[in-house]
Amino acid sequence: MNRAHSSPILTPPSSGVGASAPRPGFGPALAVLLSMVLPLSAQQPTPYLQRPSFPAPIRSYLAPTVPPVHLNNSLRIQSLLRAGNLYLTVQDALALAIENNLNLEIDRYGPLEADSAYERSKAGGAFRGVQNPSSQVNSIDTGLGVSGSLAAEGLLTGTNGNSGSGGGGGAVIQQVGQVTPVLDPIVQNTSVFSHLTNLWPSLVIAGTPADVQTVRTYSTSIQQGFITGGGLYFLDYEQYLHETSPLDSLNPAVGPLMEAVLYHSLLQGFGAKVNGRTIRITRINTSASREQFRSQLADLCSSVLRAYWDLVSARDELRVRRQAVEITQKFYDDTKYEISIGAMAPFELIRAESELATRRQDALIDQDTVEQRSLALKEMLSHSEDPVLDNAQIIPLDRIEVPDSDNVPAFRDLLTTAMAKRPDVAVSRFRDQTDEINLIGTTNPLLPSLTGYVYTYDRGVAGVSQASGGGAAPYFVGGYGSALGQIFRRNFPNNGLGVNFSMPIGNSQAQGDYGYDQLRFRQSQLSGQKDNNQIAVDVANQANALRQARAHYNVALNSRILQQQLLEADQKRATGVASFNTLMTDRRALIAAEISVNSALAAYANAHVSLDQVLGETLERNNITLEEGLSGRVKRQSTLPDVLEDPSK
Repeated sequence: MNRAHSSPILTPPSSGVGASAPRPGFGPALAVLLSMVLPLSAQQPTPYLQRPSFPAPIRSYLAPTVPPVHLNNSLRIQSLLRAGNLYLTVQDALALAIENNLNLEIDRYGPLEADSAYERSKAGGAFRGVQNPSSQVNSIDTGLGVSGSLAAEGLLTGTNGNSGSGGGGGAVIQQVGQVTPVLDPIVQNTSVFSHLTNLWPSLVIAGTPADVQTVRTYSTSIQQGFITGGGLYFLDYEQYLHETSPLDSLNPAVGPLMEAVLYHSLLQGFGAKVNGRTIRITRINTSASREQFRSQLADLCSSVLRAYWDLVSARDELRVRRQAVEITQKFYDDTKYEISIGAMAPFELIRAESELATRRQDALIDQDTVEQRSLALKEMLSHSEDPVLDNAQIIPLDRIEVPDSDNVPAFRDLLTTAMAKRPDVAVSRFRDQTDEINLIGTTNPLLPSLTGYVYTYDRGVAGVSQASGGGAAPYFVGGYGSALGQIFRRNFPNNGLGVNFSMPIGNSQAQGDYGYDQLRFRQSQLSGQKDNNQIAVDVANQANALRQARAHYNVALNSRILQQQLLEADQKRATGVASFNTLMTDRRALIAAEISVNSALAAYANAHVSLDQVLGETLERNNITLEEGLSGRVKRQSTLPDVLEDPSK
């Protein structure tokens, strides 16, 4: 529901003080030129993470592009500078803050980091106990060569023999728990070329005391995880062996092996709901990070608006103080004249001097206030130190005007608007969603661990028959093609299946984790309700603050009118010393009334800013989009009026 109350009327000074002042600085032609150049050259590099444009699969192994940070202000500032003065409307101040504020530039990386986290989560997490291919380095295939034969018969201990599925399957099926499986296929290869020498004390074993072996081992595996809690592992293993032993019947020989293992969690860690929770959470976090940035952008805009209106109020108060100095100076001069002609006593000059000194001191204090507020606003509009901007005087072009009525909707309508539009409410909803998803991670571990697996593997062997070794069976004589054919024909099949069951007695750790997370979740729900209650209080307070600000303005305005009328009445009958003192008293009261009006105007404008902020309408009210905040580029151009305010007034 859109709020019906109206915002303060913002008007450029087309009339009134400074309206007829000549335009200082450069001419209209330069302003037109800057407005043409601005869209092309003022755009700053936007933070992004871009993948390389190389074709697949090369781009998967190249680093994404992240542009360097930039610390230069946008050229919009240059287009608003005239003769060393920075002329700003409210919209221009907001545009400069979006383009140049350093805090907002830092905040822009939040959504990008969330996107990267989501991209990474889609690939899954690391497996536990995944077999390392290095376990096959320097190994001898079972049954191949002298060492392989002894290992196959169980006569060789302390070696790094490969036992087919016992090595590959046993390690891979240890994947348990709630870690998301690796969803991107992983290809691993290990190639080893070895020159080995085995010493045998008995000639009966190898026919030689030193058996020199030339070994080439190739191991390639492909691993693919399933979001449901399992995975597939395939191994292609090959070994070439040539040795100097005269007793080896096949020399040289090749021994390929192919193995496939399918495994899956059946209780703990089962299902896409528990294994995919990280992916869902990071996806939600991408939306939450954008809402978080929207909140940061709205906070910045609110701060800029308050700083702008505070500067407007300070400059208006300074103008009143300077006018008071001029009037007091005239009073001082008139007092000197009256004393010179004998109409006043000389001691009245001391009173006039004191009054003039007080008015000058007030003006100096207000001048310092203007400089401080100008500096605070510059800090929000600048990326880094800029000598041109540092030395520039900010001239606000908008003024605060109070509309005839605010038309503030009923409290329930305001609260509905706040709950629908506030970014922190959206972030809270996203947090509740992720908390509920996270609870799955502590519910599932309450179950025992049960993993089922099935595997199959085939091996082959072929080589050159050696008569000295007793001769080999004709079926095994040949090369790599013969051994590979044995695998594909499944001449020597090996199959198996099994389960791995684990159940902690008492299950205290899982029970404790579950209880802790459940309590935290309930506590978070209460905190969320507390935040909602506080939002209701804030909405009511800010709506009431706006009404009070209007009432204070009306009182201050009436007081100024009455003081002005009183001064005019006393001026008509002013004669003598008493009348001079009365006029000065009236003028002090009028100055205080005018300053009170200025303060009431600033309070009214800030009350509007606060109400828009508490309702989540700051960006909407000021025509700012989230995309402009994320990109740091405001589409609308900044143009100055033909007649600018004279900064000396």
